[in-house]
Amino acid sequence: MSAKRVKVKPGKAQSKMGFIVGLVFVGIGIFIAIPTFGLFGIFWTAIAAFIAYSHYKNGFTDEGFPTHEIIIDEDELSAMRETGGSGDFAGDDIEERLKTLASLYDQGLITGEEYEAKRKEILQEI
Repeated sequence: MSAKRVKVKPGKAQSKMGFIVGLVFVGIGIFIAIPTFGLFGIFWTAIAAFIAYSHYKNGFTDEGFPTHEIIIDEDELSAMRETGGSGDFAGDDIEERLKTLASLYDQGLITGEEYEAKRKEILQEI
């Protein structure tokens, strides 16, 4: 049985908002938690700084931290394709996948960079 592991990062917009919220919590830590609670405030601020940093890396750079991992069983995927079973893009042709991708981009659900990267990936399958 062969399996493929795919690491997934949150979207850029989600990470940018997380970065802003993380900065707010760092500010709370510096100006309220540390002076009031001492060691706990330092711990609070350190955690908030890590959260802000990880969201910064995911939202503003091509690097980043994956939040979860998906394991795809290649044998099951092949069997689904052979039997015509349903699955994420399992039976779809290239044209349908490109239309779906364009729709996601038009709705603003993915960025231009994500659109181009996935488009190239789909076209390489031809």
